[in-house]
Amino acid sequence: MTNQTSVDEFILLGLSDDSTVQIFLFLIFLAIYLITLVGNMLIMVVIKSDPHLHTPMYFFLSNLSFLDICYTSVTVPKMLESLLVTKKTISLSGCIAQIFFFIFMVGTEIFLLSAMAYDRYAAICNPLRYSMVVSHRVCVQMIVGAWVSGFLDSLVNTLFLIDLQFCGPNYINHFSCELPLLLQMSCTSTFANEMVVLTFSMTLGFAALLLIVASYVCIIGTILKISSSEGRQKAFSTCASHLIVVLLFCGTAIIRYMRPTSGYSDTLDKLVSIQYSIITPMLNPIIYSLKNKEMKTAVRKLFRK
Repeated sequence: MTNQTSVDEFILLGLSDDSTVQIFLFLIFLAIYLITLVGNMLIMVVIKSDPHLHTPMYFFLSNLSFLDICYTSVTVPKMLESLLVTKKTISLSGCIAQIFFFIFMVGTEIFLLSAMAYDRYAAICNPLRYSMVVSHRVCVQMIVGAWVSGFLDSLVNTLFLIDLQFCGPNYINHFSCELPLLLQMSCTSTFANEMVVLTFSMTLGFAALLLIVASYVCIIGTILKISSSEGRQKAFSTCASHLIVVLLFCGTAIIRYMRPTSGYSDTLDKLVSIQYSIITPMLNPIIYSLKNKEMKTAVRKLFRK
């Protein structure tokens, strides 16, 4: 038996209802989106074209760049459209599809970041066996594992969404569909959905975070044992970019989803969502380019051809 829904589309209130502000925001976010696409594509091309970068660390970075393109493309195109049109609607099926791909990309990214943390752990803490511990086969397995984990997390959450009924109001005070917002609008019980988030999504997320934290505890311990300051600086420089990206992505995601209900603010939610779903994918290639001498050298070589 199929449940009937009385609401089949939602109105996205977005960031502002002022037409002048909307045009300004459109230009800003269009520029950010284009920078994100060009920057991440450039990272992929540079890594592909330079044989010196055919190592596990850059293999993961290339995959992160591809993932960031997919990640930001889940929300930004619809957001840009909403800033230009009068009728800022999204269908129920479109909303669920956006949530599916958003959770898919977020889940995959956190597991990919944990795989990159393990790679840095193996390189710094176990350098003599690094090539065996993080072989190309192992890299591929970790990448596949990250995508499969993100897909399963998204699939389970989305399947439980399909049975919910929405009776109105149909206003979403955000620029995109997000799972917590949609659950708030349901006129049927969301207990099963909340249990899935707590028992499945949270478990996967904390497992990935635990791997990242454990890796960096070992990395910091190893770096502190290095006698020369130059050696410590060189060792830390190999993981500094990744650590910054982890703090940007995980920090803002935790603020968005783990804060107490008493701290609820629509404006804060929107700003935090902009940070981890739009700004961070743009910053990733910039961070890796500015903090990495090999990347800067490879970029110069590419443009000299």
